[in-house]
Amino acid sequence: MSADERNRLPFEPEKKRQKPVKKKAQVPIVNEKLSEDSKQKKPPFTKQEMAIPQVVSQRMVRRVAWLCGVPTILGILTLVASYLLIIYTDIKLPPILVLLVNMGLFGLGVLGISYGVLSASWDEHRVGTRLGLSEFTTNWGRMVAGWRETRQKKV
Repeated sequence: MSADERNRLPFEPEKKRQKPVKKKAQVPIVNEKLSEDSKQKKPPFTKQEMAIPQVVSQRMVRRVAWLCGVPTILGILTLVASYLLIIYTDIKLPPILVLLVNMGLFGLGVLGISYGVLSASWDEHRVGTRLGLSEFTTNWGRMVAGWRETRQKKV
């Protein structure tokens, strides 16, 4: 075995993927008038049109604050509580239990970020429901459609 094989990660592929060969850049013959017209064209959308509206972003921030903040604070409090229990009482908590509870709460916090953004109504004029299940399914569908469209453009 060579030194490379011993230091290779278990999930690392054995062979590196070859980069595709770049084609020579062909200089297109363009009419000068056409190039002047294309320079004057504006992009299809302005930055203001593409930005998330203020009402919608505030709605997302509120949901993320609750759905991420509460589990994260609970995770921190569990660490403090388990420390105090171990130091000041005779209760011996298994470290794996503390670890799993914290991982679960911090994991819920991470999921809360995604769910908070996707469960908010992306329509400026509609507040949406408290749990946001219908908004989540709508926004998830939009996101998946965007992914598929991007994948088809690349192919």
